[in-house]
Amino acid sequence: MKQLLLLLSGIFFLFASQGTAQTAITCSDTIAAQVMMGNYDPAAFMATAVINDHNSISNGIHSGVSADTLHSYLSKLQTFYTRNSASDTVSNTIGIGAARRWVLAKFKQIGAQNDNRLRPCYLQFDQLMCTVNQHRNIMAVLPGMDTSDRSIIIIEGHIDSRSADLCDTAIVAQGMEDNATGTALVIELARVMSRYSYNHTIVFMVTIGEEQGLYGAQAFVNYANLHGIKIKAVLNNDVIGGVICGHTSSAPSCSGEGTIDSTHVRLFSSGGFNSFHKGLARYIKLEYNERILPTAAMPMGISIMTPADRTGRGGDHIPFHNAGFTAMRFTAANESGDANVTDTAYHDRQHTSRDSLGLDTNGDGIYDSFYVDFNYLARNTIINGNVAGMIAISPAVPDFTMTSGIGSFTVNITTHPEYLHYKVGVRTTTYDWDSVYEFSGAITQTIAVPAAGTYEVSVASVDANGVESMFSKEIMKVVGVENIAAVKPAVELLQNKPNPSDEATMISVVVSEAFTYREAYIDITDLNGKLVERKPVTLNTGVNELLYEHGYHASGTYVYTLVIDNVKVQSKKMVFVN
Repeated sequence: MKQLLLLLSGIFFLFASQGTAQTAITCSDTIAAQVMMGNYDPAAFMATAVINDHNSISNGIHSGVSADTLHSYLSKLQTFYTRNSASDTVSNTIGIGAARRWVLAKFKQIGAQNDNRLRPCYLQFDQLMCTVNQHRNIMAVLPGMDTSDRSIIIIEGHIDSRSADLCDTAIVAQGMEDNATGTALVIELARVMSRYSYNHTIVFMVTIGEEQGLYGAQAFVNYANLHGIKIKAVLNNDVIGGVICGHTSSAPSCSGEGTIDSTHVRLFSSGGFNSFHKGLARYIKLEYNERILPTAAMPMGISIMTPADRTGRGGDHIPFHNAGFTAMRFTAANESGDANVTDTAYHDRQHTSRDSLGLDTNGDGIYDSFYVDFNYLARNTIINGNVAGMIAISPAVPDFTMTSGIGSFTVNITTHPEYLHYKVGVRTTTYDWDSVYEFSGAITQTIAVPAAGTYEVSVASVDANGVESMFSKEIMKVVGVENIAAVKPAVELLQNKPNPSDEATMISVVVSEAFTYREAYIDITDLNGKLVERKPVTLNTGVNELLYEHGYHASGTYVYTLVIDNVKVQSKKMVFVN
């Protein structure tokens, strides 16, 4: 029953934000609105001292993010009693109104300290949530220096909190892990990143209405579509500072109540093959490994997760990727609960009044034991800021063609040949790259592979300063077979990715020639042939993907079989481990 309730909750989140349209969506600052559309003179927002060198930006973000400052933001956010989307908007001390005015004031303060380049504003919209119809996201817009590519980068986190009752505004709901941590991260990056200059505009956005149905994020998506705002990347941060595993936790996550993990972060994104969302997740990890990890006092492990979000859950990146914008979500490795507050046995903190900053163990009125790890939150803030900064100064993304041969493949850059310096990302069995190759002085390069098999390849430009672009589309090719056409079937079941998997995996079927069929499905069986699950699959020309969620606590070897019109076509084994 718990899993059913979680599934229904997830379905609500996924469809509520799409099925109910916001109205009267306006930006409170006309200049900020024009900047987001790209209709402005960059000279009007030039810093007195322009700092746009990639090393200065990356190193400055690394050293500038402060765990103590993040702590101070969280301490303030807990004082508003509740930040429920439908809570008080008149009081100066409690409710969502006081909270959003405080955030706006912080953005104004940051702007005043940085040549007033940062444009704080509200994105106001009408949407019935509980009993309240008008709501506001809080934003700070940092104009880019180049309007030739008007696409913006968004760093977001929702500010609204909730208790067990979604619309209860009378009960305390400090929402520290979910999601004061994301709000604090956004404010801190506005503070640190506003010192530097970027080619692209960066929008620091604190959203509302996430708990009621991703409404604040959907409002911005609707606003962007209405005004032609181009979005290059969205970094969503939700439940990003806690380190303690709850009794329950939405899979794939932690496995033991009370266990601690302060050195890993999960990156959730939609799709599998040729997914720009997964490509963004890989890029985040690459930029961290290249720029932050070599000097990090505490190294972070970055996990590229298979599903778009945790099982049965949703977040503010979903409206963006549903609208075709590249988006992903950062979430802590451990979280306190799966939010199933309808379960009478639920005693975790998430979505309850227990989601506080910590405990006062000696009764002196001061927290001395914390649920949020401020240093961990700072490390995640740095990962966000580093990649946002690099995207904001990165060169154009190239396109390419690819041919395969015996023991190698060849890439040919077809757009942006002016760089004459490129990187090639190659992967096989996981969503991470096996290798990233680099070549310069040419637009064509042959790369040897260690073994015959199916390779998925994408490319990036590298500018004269050594900054790489985001990566291109992916091309899938079989490498190492002399006559591919002679052996390649019209329909091919690929090895699942990742394999082994901890909870969810992607099963892919490649269709090289269109054909007519009545029904097709994937049968999952155990090694004794017992049917575990049957999943319908659509077989269009190209790569067809099926996300299979087996469950976090299940493990072992299973067989998945492609069945077309009651005929078993092909089978492969997959492994689940905890």
